[in-house]
Amino acid sequence: MRRPLLAALIFLALGPVIGTHQRFPVDDLTQSVSARPLRLPAAEQGMMRFVRGWQLDSPHSKFGGFSALARIGPDRFQLVGDNGYGVRLTLSPAGGVRDVRIVAMPVPKGQPRRKTMVDMEAMFVDPASGKSWVALEGLNQVWRFDAELRRVETRRRLPAPRWPANRGPEAMVRLADGRTIIFSEDADDDPRGREALVYTDDPAVPGKPPLRFFYDSAGKGLVSDAAPLPDGRVLLVHRRLGFDPVFTTIIAILDPADIGPDGVVYSRTIGHVPRVFADNYEGAAVSVDGARTFLWLVSDDNFNVWQRSLLLQFELVDLPPRRAQQKGGAVSGPP
Repeated sequence: MRRPLLAALIFLALGPVIGTHQRFPVDDLTQSVSARPLRLPAAEQGMMRFVRGWQLDSPHSKFGGFSALARIGPDRFQLVGDNGYGVRLTLSPAGGVRDVRIVAMPVPKGQPRRKTMVDMEAMFVDPASGKSWVALEGLNQVWRFDAELRRVETRRRLPAPRWPANRGPEAMVRLADGRTIIFSEDADDDPRGREALVYTDDPAVPGKPPLRFFYDSAGKGLVSDAAPLPDGRVLLVHRRLGFDPVFTTIIAILDPADIGPDGVVYSRTIGHVPRVFADNYEGAAVSVDGARTFLWLVSDDNFNVWQRSLLLQFELVDLPPRRAQQKGGAVSGPP
């Protein structure tokens, strides 16, 4: 990004490299997906306990590149990719995948289907209506889709100043109180951290300006997705690039009560993805089953032959309690 070495590393890690091959040299629109179970040799303990995992594969040419994830039913998921395609699928208890639907996400009427119009990086789904909200990085916009993913109902541009291309809205989370938080991937050179926004109304409908704040990841890497926890806090997925492994995925939690106008907010690390599953995780969802809370993660294969589309499930246990808030809405310091 700003530093030449990091920019080169991101190019090599997240994009096709000259001399390599992408997965789908010929178009194929077959509506099928397979799921190969994954095993963790020694189950890691701590606050993230591995439960299940799969490598997802499909002959469909547009399957992959997943940048957002929603759990829309028991073992049923909705995924969107930064190529503008959406996938719905159900994992069968007996193994395999059923009820697969792979479709091109619609664009507003009269608009060309170019890369910036389909670069979808974040999503949440309303469980009551089935409607989906998607953040588009290239356009700096939020779109709302109908429950069948057949049309764009409404859209809204993020406020000025415009977040830079490829550094814009990367993570979006809807809180239980109706607020929506949008995190930029790497916007703003402000030393306080990465710029983020809080909407008190529908982020896809023009209305009240959002509140701006800054998120300091304190060395965890850049935010790649977010999901709401049942206690009101936000789970954040961070992507940190290196050489061995290329991707390190760090999971942390943030308390929205710490957010204030133009303030700085920090998060607390709760775990990481095991090295054996290292990849480019960009989608996250949280589900609750009785007293148990689960985290789901999906990776973006960038349509490269050396990456995978992995879907992992972890149980979150023994999370630290929420800290008592200081009077006056003071933000918390680094953990």
